[in-house]
Order: sequence, then structure tokens, then C-alpha cells
Amino acid sequence: MTVVLVAATALAACSGTTTDGFATTSGGSGARVARFVQQPWSDLVVETQIAIDILGKLGYQASTQEVSVPLAGQALATGKADAYLGNWWPSQQQVFQKPIDEGKVKVVGTLLSGTQYAPAVPGWVADKYGVHSLADLDKNGDLFGRKIYGIEPGAPANQIIQEAIDKDAYGLGDWQLVQSSTEAMLAEVTRRTAKHQPIVFLGWSPHWMTIDFKLVFMDDPQKVWPGAGEIRVLERMGLDKQDPNLHRFLSQMKVDADSASAWIRALDKEKKTAKAAAEKWMKTHPDMVAGWLNGVTDINGKPASDVVLPSLKG
Repeated sequence: MTVVLVAATALAACSGTTTDGFATTSGGSGARVARFVQQPWSDLVVETQIAIDILGKLGYQASTQEVSVPLAGQALATGKADAYLGNWWPSQQQVFQKPIDEGKVKVVGTLLSGTQYAPAVPGWVADKYGVHSLADLDKNGDLFGRKIYGIEPGAPANQIIQEAIDKDAYGLGDWQLVQSSTEAMLAEVTRRTAKHQPIVFLGWSPHWMTIDFKLVFMDDPQKVWPGAGEIRVLERMGLDKQDPNLHRFLSQMKVDADSASAWIRALDKEKKTAKAAAEKWMKTHPDMVAGWLNGVTDINGKPASDVVLPSLKG
């Protein structure tokens, strides 16, 4: 537990515990600015890179800052960030429900639907030991070392797991949440799978892990896990009035599960940069890009499709 607390402190030091590092306005001297926030999730990193690249072509000063999920919520609610493309719902409800209800943060669209997000085990573990539900974990506690592996400290999913442990849901009161990072968690899953050592961890789809590990997401008969049905686009209060053009662009962003999985594999497995993955996707999916640009203009009023789509050819 000490290690976990040290890791959490270290992450907070890297990400910042306040929004002091953010710009306080959406641009000065007439600049058109788009400020995104993100976490180090490969699909989100590429999605945000695509948005930044497109907006750059339209004359915007677009940028992103990597922060924890709670800090992303704070930045949007205080107007120090403009948009967030990674609102997994309802798993991030603890962070975003209040500012949404208060009108400080606005849901402007669904980026991707049909997601899964829950504790999971590799398929071979489910088959060999009959572990298909959170209710199956405690009776097999010794197999798992009574540990559930999570992602970055501060992630709402980690908090939900910890709350289940604190409440002794499914008899998990003597279990431990191991927090580190997405990359470290997946490395541990890969290592244990190679040695045929059982592991339970936070899984999600779309992601290459669902295919490579043949994931089995845990059933939740007690309904302690909120799950995740979609990924939504959020923006700060007032952006739709101050920059209806940017608002329209954000509200029209849509991706499919195959694209998201391809981005994750490109960064995690093929070690491509987000810039390279973004450029490849835009060139091979001009029709999807065109859908995002419907009715959008550059900062001089020229149709965005006339600016962006020709640049994707060749």
C-alpha cells in the first residue's frame, strides 16, 4: 500500500494537483484556440491528435495537456480547458456528473458506443478455473494473490474497485488494488499470461487486449460496477456561444471500434507515434473526416472540407 501511495503522489507531482498550469483564457489578440485534456490512453491520444491536426489546418491554435481524469474534470469546469474526448460513461460518473448537472460541463456528442469496461481475466483463466463473475474471485483468492490490477492512480475505475474492497463486496475486503499505469498493468498481464499465472485486472474494449488475451469481462450480479456503454465528447460551459464553429466540429466527431482498436495497436504494439497514426487514419478515412467537417469553416470562413480534405490526398 505504501508503494501505491508513493506512486499516486508521484503522478500527482507530474500531472499537477491544480489547474494552475492551464491557460486562463481561450486565447488572446483574436486567436482561435482549442485546448484539450487527455490521459495516456492510446486511442484517446490519437483521437485528440487528429482533432488538433484538423483544427490546425483550420487556423486554430490547438493543444492538449495530459492530466488525471479528476483534473480533466476540474479544468473543464473552471474553463481552463475547452474539450475532452475521453468521457467513458458511466464509469466516469463520479467525476463528471456534478459539473454536468451544474451546467459547468456540457455533453456535446457520443464519440463511440458499445464499449466494455470492467474487471476481467484472460480467457484461459476463465476456462481453467471457472472464473466468470466477480462472485467467483474470492473463492479463488489464492490463485490471484488477492490482488486486482488497475491503471493510473486517480482513475475513477480504480476508485470503484477500491470502494468495492472497502465495502467487502463479493468478499473482497481482504483484497488489494494494485495501481500503476495502463502500460505497466498490461505488461504484468502479458508476463503472467506467458507463465500461465492467473490475474484479474481492469479491462476495456475497444482495445487489442480483448483479442490478444481473449478477455472475459466479469459478471456483476450485485451491480457494484457501473460499466461503460459509450465514450462521450465534453466541452466547457459557454464554448457553444463563444465559438459555435469549434462546438459544431466537436459535436460531429464520431469513430468506430475498429478504428479505436487500430490506434491502440499502432501505438502499443507497432510503436508508432500518435502523429503518424493520426495522419494514416485521416488519409484512409476521408469520408469520416468529412462528416466531422459538415458546416464547419476555417477561421476565415472558408468551408473546412475545402481546406482539410485536399490535404489528405497523395
